[in-house]
Amino acid sequence: MAEPLKGSVLLVDDDPAVAKVLGALLAQAGLTVHTTKSGAEALAVLGQKPIDVVVSDVRMPGMSGLELLAEVTRAYADVPVVLITAHGTVPMAVEAMKAGAADFILKPFDREEILFTIRKALLRAQGDAERSPLKTSAFVGRGTAMAEVEALLTRAAAGTATVLLRGESGTGKELAAKVVHDASPRRSGPFVKLHCAALPETLLESELFGYEKGAFTGAATRKPGRVELANGGTLFLDEIGDITPHVQVKLLRLIQEKEFERLGGTQTLKVDVRFVAATHRPLEEMVKKGEFREDLFYRLNVVPVWLPPLRARPEDTEPLARHFLEVHAKANGRQPFTLSADALQALQAQPWPGNVRQLQNFMERLVVLSDGPTLTGEDVARELARQPGLMPTATQAAPPSASAPVASSSGSEPKTLESQRRDTERQALLDALKRAGDNRTLAARLLGISRRTLYNKLEEHGLV
Repeated sequence: MAEPLKGSVLLVDDDPAVAKVLGALLAQAGLTVHTTKSGAEALAVLGQKPIDVVVSDVRMPGMSGLELLAEVTRAYADVPVVLITAHGTVPMAVEAMKAGAADFILKPFDREEILFTIRKALLRAQGDAERSPLKTSAFVGRGTAMAEVEALLTRAAAGTATVLLRGESGTGKELAAKVVHDASPRRSGPFVKLHCAALPETLLESELFGYEKGAFTGAATRKPGRVELANGGTLFLDEIGDITPHVQVKLLRLIQEKEFERLGGTQTLKVDVRFVAATHRPLEEMVKKGEFREDLFYRLNVVPVWLPPLRARPEDTEPLARHFLEVHAKANGRQPFTLSADALQALQAQPWPGNVRQLQNFMERLVVLSDGPTLTGEDVARELARQPGLMPTATQAAPPSASAPVASSSGSEPKTLESQRRDTERQALLDALKRAGDNRTLAARLLGISRRTLYNKLEEHGLV
């Protein structure tokens, strides 16, 4: 018996009969189901409830499913959207995938098929919960290191060779993959992404190659995989170092021969796909240990591109910080911000272990939490104190001596470390909710955590 699903689903369908049947099916599987009749209602629910997956009809009066997908992708990037349609075609699936859909289902759908698809989407949500991909369209830094990277990517884009993007998490590998696609002759074709680390082997294989009807329980119809959807364009395989040996064998054949079979199928399909892969893992060491196929490594490593960490290019901190200030001020409806000299100095002094992604999230938090229009060293110091892995600045008050006991609010018994931690965490939750106007989604972004983690913390502290 399949393990019960856990999570919350927002079901969007203007047909009451479909909503009732599908809602009951999902609830029976163990999911918490919220139902709305329109895209506008769905967006209102997303702002107040911890939704893990959105399941939406495509054709609805007012806001269509594709328009809702665009809004969810813009405002709630960590929430996957599954589209349902009675008029599904491969071109429409390509359009949906290019727009950011997690998956699509054809009507009439089978019970096992919908549950199988929701399970995949939940796994993706868990894998993406702590990710915050860059939302820029081109590299901002103009230091020597990034200029060399961009020049190499542009040269590589003109050909068809596989590009392997290397570097720490948060350095912008997905952005680099998009640069390759946009600068290539394939720019008018689809750019299809697949995060290999987010799915277990069986789901990854079906997601990559697609499947035939009846290939396994839940395969009620034939479905094309990401390889097929990327035909004529670029397939970006993120975290390629996390795939299993079994999938490595099939991927090697795909890259070498440009052919594959869907799961459960016997027909060999040919595709015209440009491959771009990315990883932060040491593939050379994995090859020596037998964890990664040597022949696949050489097939992937045709054009290796290393993206330097932010600490190795401190000259890019200022233009990146100013860029993110502008982007997030517009996104949050704020007036333009400026950086004082001491604020910029504090930012440039940080190691940024999470690289550009961490700096981006930090600047967004400053935009939302600061009064503006000028961000000072004091504003930066206040937020640095709340961030693990970052260093306090001289403008921040020195912490009490390690040998000095910390008095409780009543002035009697000293507090334990755990009680201090809980008090600090509770106050941080309250501050974030106040700053966000009680918008739970925005509060989670301010705290740098997923919405699910926020709701768990609110429940833990009795703040629900």
